[in-house]
Amino acid sequence: MSSEPHSDATPSPARLGKDVEQEVPVNIDKLSDFKVWNPPGGTSSITPKELPDSYFDPTAAELKASYQAQVRTREALANAPLKTREIRERETNSKLTRWPTTTIRVKFPDRTQLEKSFPSTDKIRTVYAFVRNSLRHDVKSSKFVLYQTPPRRELKVSDPKVRDLTLFELQLAPSSVLLLGFQDESLNDVNLRAPLLEYILAHARDLPPPPTFDDSPADEDNSKARRNKPAQPSKGQSSKALPKWLKIGQNK
Repeated sequence: MSSEPHSDATPSPARLGKDVEQEVPVNIDKLSDFKVWNPPGGTSSITPKELPDSYFDPTAAELKASYQAQVRTREALANAPLKTREIRERETNSKLTRWPTTTIRVKFPDRTQLEKSFPSTDKIRTVYAFVRNSLRHDVKSSKFVLYQTPPRRELKVSDPKVRDLTLFELQLAPSSVLLLGFQDESLNDVNLRAPLLEYILAHARDLPPPPTFDDSPADEDNSKARRNKPAQPSKGQSSKALPKWLKIGQNK
């Protein structure tokens, strides 16, 4: 006599993928290619460097460059030729060929991030189905919304302006970060671990450390030496004889 598996057992990746396919009538891979990132600073021993407030004050050169960039963008839009539908479709197909997949990283309130790649032709409901099937069983029925900020842009499946568009048409390709907010505010506590399945949390890893741009003293000395070093004449210049009129001027 065969016994049925307990309903609270952790489903396998194949079972999770099957559930997603049944819930959403679109193609979606199994959960074998997802990534989970721990909250920044949660388990990492790296402490971020504190920057002074003056670091965020733009310089006059930065303000000038920003203004010039805005002027160029405005002029390019004003002087751009009108595009026919055929040209627009050709440009869209070109971008779809270049970005066949869209990487979506969903950030939970505690800053745990769940990442997966989808076909750029998929709809936003595919992302919702993936996230919902990744939640714990006691939270799976909880309502949530995916959004971007700033400014806040909610990507609701109930919105006809959103649900009928592909990820590419929603301008999410080639990659985007979506924030997740639960309707139940108690689940939005930043001190609570993301309510993901244990199977998924077991794959969580730390985010790679950010690059450092601080120059070492040796690098600064070398750069100063290069700037202060006089220019050396080339081989062609050193072997070339001085003209007679220049020699006469030097003898005076």
